[in-house]
Amino acid sequence: MSSTGAVSTGVRRLRLAVLGPLQGWRGEALLELGPVRQQALLTALLLRPGATVSRQQLLDGVWGVEQPGTGAKVIPVYVHRLRRCLAAPGDGSSDAVSDAVIVTDRGGYRFVPRNVWVDVAHMEAMAAEAKAAQGRGELDAAVGAWSRALELFRGEPLAGVPGPFAEGERLRLAECRLALVQERLDCELRMGRSVAAVGELFALTETHPYHEALTALLMRALYGSNRRADALAVFAKVRRRLVREQGAEPGAELRRVHEAVLRGDDAVLLGGPVRQEHRRAEPSPQAPPGPECRERRVRDELPVGVGDFTGRARELALLAASADARGVTVRAVDGMAGVGKTALVVHAARTVRERYPDGCLFVDLHGHREDRGATGPQRVLRRLLRAVGADEGEDSDDLDELAASWRAATAALRLLLVLDDASGAEQVRPLVPAGPGTMLLVTSRRRLTGLDADRRISLTPLAVDEAVGLLSRIVGDSGSDRERDAIRRLAGLCDRLPLALRIAGARLQNRPSWALESLAVRLADDECRLGELSVADRSVEAAFQLSYDQLPAAEQRAFRAVGLSPTVELDRLTLAAMLDWEPADAEHALESLVDASLVQQVAADRYRLHDLVAVYARRVAAGYPVEVAAARDGVFRLYVAAARRASDWGPSAFPTGPEPAAAPFADWEEATNWLDAAGGELVDVVGHAVGVGNLDDACWIAEGLVDYLTRQGRFHECRSPLEMLLPLVERATDRRMVSERRTCMGMMYGFQGRHEQGRTWLAEALRISRRAGDLHEQARAAGSLGMFANLAGQIADSMVHFREVAEPALKLDDDWLTSVVTCTVGEMHHQLGEHDRAYECYTEAMVLAEKVGSPRQSGRTLLGLGCLQLDLGRPRDAAGTLGKAGELARRLRDIPLYAAVLGRLSAAETCLGHGDAAAELRRRVLAVLSEQTGTEREMIRQRLVWSDVPAEDLAGAREFFERAAALPDAEIPRAQISRALGELHLHRQSNAGGR
Repeated sequence: MSSTGAVSTGVRRLRLAVLGPLQGWRGEALLELGPVRQQALLTALLLRPGATVSRQQLLDGVWGVEQPGTGAKVIPVYVHRLRRCLAAPGDGSSDAVSDAVIVTDRGGYRFVPRNVWVDVAHMEAMAAEAKAAQGRGELDAAVGAWSRALELFRGEPLAGVPGPFAEGERLRLAECRLALVQERLDCELRMGRSVAAVGELFALTETHPYHEALTALLMRALYGSNRRADALAVFAKVRRRLVREQGAEPGAELRRVHEAVLRGDDAVLLGGPVRQEHRRAEPSPQAPPGPECRERRVRDELPVGVGDFTGRARELALLAASADARGVTVRAVDGMAGVGKTALVVHAARTVRERYPDGCLFVDLHGHREDRGATGPQRVLRRLLRAVGADEGEDSDDLDELAASWRAATAALRLLLVLDDASGAEQVRPLVPAGPGTMLLVTSRRRLTGLDADRRISLTPLAVDEAVGLLSRIVGDSGSDRERDAIRRLAGLCDRLPLALRIAGARLQNRPSWALESLAVRLADDECRLGELSVADRSVEAAFQLSYDQLPAAEQRAFRAVGLSPTVELDRLTLAAMLDWEPADAEHALESLVDASLVQQVAADRYRLHDLVAVYARRVAAGYPVEVAAARDGVFRLYVAAARRASDWGPSAFPTGPEPAAAPFADWEEATNWLDAAGGELVDVVGHAVGVGNLDDACWIAEGLVDYLTRQGRFHECRSPLEMLLPLVERATDRRMVSERRTCMGMMYGFQGRHEQGRTWLAEALRISRRAGDLHEQARAAGSLGMFANLAGQIADSMVHFREVAEPALKLDDDWLTSVVTCTVGEMHHQLGEHDRAYECYTEAMVLAEKVGSPRQSGRTLLGLGCLQLDLGRPRDAAGTLGKAGELARRLRDIPLYAAVLGRLSAAETCLGHGDAAAELRRRVLAVLSEQTGTEREMIRQRLVWSDVPAEDLAGAREFFERAAALPDAEIPRAQISRALGELHLHRQSNAGGR
């Protein structure tokens, strides 16, 4: 036998040991496992045999909160090194060995223990052998097996291996070693070896002074060594320590041993449950056996396990972990109907039932049954008392009395009890047994928050590959790519829900392969999907119906509304808008639906329905048409309000539709953050509004989102809803939308730097708005044409367009529009070298932007003013001004504006002699453009010709503008626009005086 306790079976055999310092051998040769972090990564894979471990899990397990700067990129490096050092000599590469030991799976890595000796697995196998021998009454064999298991420990497990995962496993393995010692010593005491055990137990109790199970063993050993007084003294000493230092009395097991010592009860102290069960004396023929001699038949009531049980490795490991030997271990599993709770718990129970010599009991509590109500605890207690052979108190109807009888009957038993389908914690609490080392497994559709449990598992549908594997095993897999694709599609349509997968599989068994595709087509139709997932007495819809029927009326209404959400995820504001509730009431309803396993909580304030549950919710909601219409109106108006509140176009930019002030958002930043949470689903909201006939709402949402999306560089998301609505806009009630669609298309293309396409759309919008006499849209289209012409360096054209804006702006008294025009005219004066007039324009525009609370317009104006200060040779003033502009752009997440500000701020720092700061700012510009938008710097330069010109190109830029200003028609339009600007200025001043 080698130092690891394994007999060598071949020169090339790979052996790994963690019950001490982490070591590995190839045959007799010690392997170099690399640095400690690499060893920690091997540990994280090795002690999860067969399970796929993601890169993020490895990072968290090996580095904890202080993760490496390279992030997950370091993981493949360590894995490659491990494969090389674990490879058998002569392989030439690590590929073959890596396939056998460390496998790359999608999303992570998996350790495959095939043909690898691991001391932990060997130790667990010997411990199981010992337990089996103990169960047969072969105590000598049990002690021998436990001793061999303990010999594998070579010191502190995983000594020196860093990381949270290794620390957790170190503690677990140390506890495991202590449990093995307890089992061995318990057997030796039952074999009469008390004297030999006393010394070891004294040492153990000194090391673990609060370990009551070891103290109980020491008291038993002293009693068996005819040292009864010493046993009582040990109890008194431990009791004083517990009371003085922890404020608690000794537990039930230690008190039971103390009472047995006082009574001199040899059966309790020296026999033990196993010895009593297997070494009972035959009753005397002269006297009938009394109650104390009556044998109890150990029951195993676990249902037959599912033959094709799939996946759930993590959940099984949590449920099958060792129970607390000092008390009752409670583990609860909750989840939606059909997710496989019962199959999981029964499978876990069958894997650990050998640990429970006094029986494995199973009770279906019928918490969610259509044909019967939940089983009352009194009835269950009477049935459990009969199961353990305890008749006392069985006829009582008093719950407290029955519960007390149950606790008394189980105080000396180590049971495994499975309670399936509980309606709530109140149904379970009276049924908890009392025996130390007992395990209780509970399933429920509701989260049993009122039940004390050491582990809770909220079960979700299977992973994609697990669902495909389960369905393939049920229907058979011919191996063809077409059939595998059909099975994968079916698994997705079944929402990876085990009940749905088994029903679909049952319908497809013994059918031709084309039936797979046929069923997939039918399931793709939401109207048919739930009806198709029904066979005999099993139905997905019926399972959901039972959960829904048990909800209070308010939560039923909330559930129906959640199914109508235009996005997959929603929050309390969304539900509140749909139901016209207060947000707090909506949040309470969502949390209750989460507890009922009908809604999934995906983040602190985000919720969603699983696909099949969403189909069911919409089907139920269809029976409430008035409620559906109100919910849709409410949620679409919420998105209209959010989009408009987040837009920087000013309060007068949306003259039709609902008022933005009606939204539950304090300011633009709050509305922006709320839209951010919706992510890429904003386009779906518009599409959903179109699909259900809310065309005006769809148009208003799309309009409001243009500014929000373009400033973040999300041009595709902006374009999709606009193009979707263009062919439909003639049907909108709001006639402004006809020109507005085209204006938005033009602005989107212009912001993207595609000026020709932008001008085409804007020119069409301008013609339509002129014909309709819509001054608002006319001003917006003309102003956008002027702005983009200016950005393209076409100053004369820009002035012509802004001349047309002047009159509508005067009539509309629109401060935001006036600010935009004033800032742009300031840019033109700046470009033509008229710095005093440019400064006046920027100052005027800034006052107006701050008045209407427009952060983007304020940032744009500050950018222009900072550039002007830079050209006037005032870099220190420019740096301050540009710093304010950069902060606004950062908060807005306006990528083009932010990049332009950083570029000019870099120039200011250069002028101030701060070379390092300037270089860092240029680096940030490139990072913003390449990482966040994928847009080349040249495109940004085209969009922001003047603002983003590097310092070294200023001379060339001035020449460009001088040539533009020398055009034949440049001076007249410039004079005209200057006069129009003067009129705007006077008009605003007169209005201010009148107010």
